[in-house]
Amino acid sequence: MKKNQVKPGFSTAAIHTGQEPDPSTGAVTVPIFATSTYVQEELGKNKGYEYARVSNPTRTRLEINLAALEGGTSSHVFASGMAAVTAVTQCFLKQGDHLICGHNVYGGVPRFFNQVMANYGVEFSYVDTSDLDAVKRAMRRNTRIIWVETPTNPLMVLTDIREVARIAHGSGAELVVDNTFMSPYFQRPLDFGADMVMHSTTKFLNGHSDGLGGVIVGTKPIHAEKLAFMQKTSGGILSPFECWLVLRGVKTLAVRMEKHDENGRSTADFLRNHPKVKCVLYPGFSDHPQHALAKRQMTGFGSMITFETGSLKNAKKMLAKVRVCTLAESLGGVETLISHPATMTHAALGEQGRKKIGLTDGMVRISVGIEDLGDLLEDLDKALTAI
Repeated sequence: MKKNQVKPGFSTAAIHTGQEPDPSTGAVTVPIFATSTYVQEELGKNKGYEYARVSNPTRTRLEINLAALEGGTSSHVFASGMAAVTAVTQCFLKQGDHLICGHNVYGGVPRFFNQVMANYGVEFSYVDTSDLDAVKRAMRRNTRIIWVETPTNPLMVLTDIREVARIAHGSGAELVVDNTFMSPYFQRPLDFGADMVMHSTTKFLNGHSDGLGGVIVGTKPIHAEKLAFMQKTSGGILSPFECWLVLRGVKTLAVRMEKHDENGRSTADFLRNHPKVKCVLYPGFSDHPQHALAKRQMTGFGSMITFETGSLKNAKKMLAKVRVCTLAESLGGVETLISHPATMTHAALGEQGRKKIGLTDGMVRISVGIEDLGDLLEDLDKALTAI
C-alpha cells in the first residue's frame, strides 16, 4: 500500500488485493501460471521465480490476498487443510514440546496429532478451551502452541480468543486459531491477539466445493521464513489451478457470507421450533450461553448449525430423505451440505471420545447454503417429518 493510501474495505480488498490485472497482458483475472520451471537470463539472474515448488505467480497472488483479508503479514497455502496443520506443527514443534488443543475440534486434527506427531516425541493435551481456567491448568513449561477452533466443529462452542492469547503469551507460547467456520469476513483472530490463523480453503474461502486447500496466515518474520521453507522442502503446495479457484471464490466471499448468515439465522430458528428437533447448537441465539462473546469477536453468526434428532436411527431416517440439502462431508459451499459427525467427520474419535465431548449419535450438522430459503426449509421439514 502506498503512503497515505486509504486502507480498502473488505470487499474491495477481496476483489483487488493481489488480484490486480496481469501487467504483461492486461488480463483482469489473475492467470493460471501452469509451469514447472522458469527461464533464467543467466546464472544467478531471474525474474523472482526459479521452480514451481518454491513459488508460482498465481500462488503468490493468492497468498498476498489472504494475508490482507486476515490482517496478517504473510500467508502460505498448502495442498489441503490438513497439510496446513502439518506445516504448523512440523515448523514450530520439536521433540519434547507440548501443544494444547481444544477437545472439540475437527476429528482429523487430533488423529494427526495422536497418530503421527506423537511418534516424534511431541506431547498433546486436550481441554475445553472455552474454560480459561482449564487452559491455564494445562499450560506447561514446554508448551509452545495453543490450538483453538472457534466456533468448534460440530458443537459450536466459542473460545475467547483475546483471553487465550494472553494466557499463551504469558508463557511464551503462540496461539493458532482455526477460523474456517467464520472466514475472515465474520472473524479476524489476529485482531484479538492470535499469532497465526489457519483455514481449510476448501470451505468458505473457495465456496464452490471444487478444490482442496489450506492456508496459514502469520504475523511474524519467523512464520513467513519457516512456512516458506516447509513449502519448498515438503512440496505439499497448492497447485496453480486450485490457487486460481480460491482467488475466484474470494471475490464473492462477502456477498456469499452475508447470504449464508441470513439463511443460517432463519434455518436455526426453523429447526429450534420444529417438533422433531430436540435442541439446536447455534451461537446466534440470544440465549446461547456464549452469545455475548460471539457478538464481541464475530460480526456475524455464519451458517454452521448442529441439531439433535434424538438417536442414530432418527438421524439416518432424516438424512435419507433430504433432496435439496446434500448429504456429504465438508462445508462452506454455495450448496447446503448436511452430515452426520459421529460417522463422518468425527468417526476417528471413537465412541468414548465422542461421548467425552458430548457428541451424540443423533446429532446432525448442517452448512446452510445460499439457495432459496423456502426450498431449504421445505426440504428439512419433509426430512424431519420422516422421523
